[in-house]
Amino acid sequence: MKYNPDIHHRRSIRIPGYDYSQPGAYFVTICIWQRECLLGEIQDENILLSNYGEVVNFNWFNLIRVYPHIELDSFVIMPNHIHGIIIIKEQNRGHSLSEIVRGFKTFSARRINQIRSVSGIPVWQRGYYEHIIRNETAFSKIQEYIINNPYNWETEEMHPSRQYHNSNKINIKLDNKNVLRMNLLS
Repeated sequence: MKYNPDIHHRRSIRIPGYDYSQPGAYFVTICIWQRECLLGEIQDENILLSNYGEVVNFNWFNLIRVYPHIELDSFVIMPNHIHGIIIIKEQNRGHSLSEIVRGFKTFSARRINQIRSVSGIPVWQRGYYEHIIRNETAFSKIQEYIINNPYNWETEEMHPSRQYHNSNKINIKLDNKNVLRMNLLS
């Protein structure tokens, strides 16, 4: 269906007025188009990457060459999405978080479609989820969530068996009182 602004009401989940090019740590989640399990499969709580997953892996780690003002921290490729932490070390005009994510999605999608011998077919869902990591406790819990993602695949919100239930939400328990609730908008 073609985009119709009278029917489709896409809201930005970005914080109004926040400068996403400023130094800081950002947790990102990027989903495959229609949550297709394109990047690999989980076997014995480990991800076995497909050729497309290998392309994604290469392009993720290549980001530090394209954008030398960033560092990469914890990262996981799941069958139908990725989670990672991008740390912007210094402000660089024109290279905000959205520019970095756009570059990653563009570079990886081009190569995946080249392997598939198609062009113009979506690989990634439009947009992505981001969360500004504001303290060490949140940073540690998000790292733990990313690392443990393959172990929790069968019960994870993004698992294909749950696709039509609670698939637009991820909850990360930060401590006994605080839960990071993330809405994944496609």
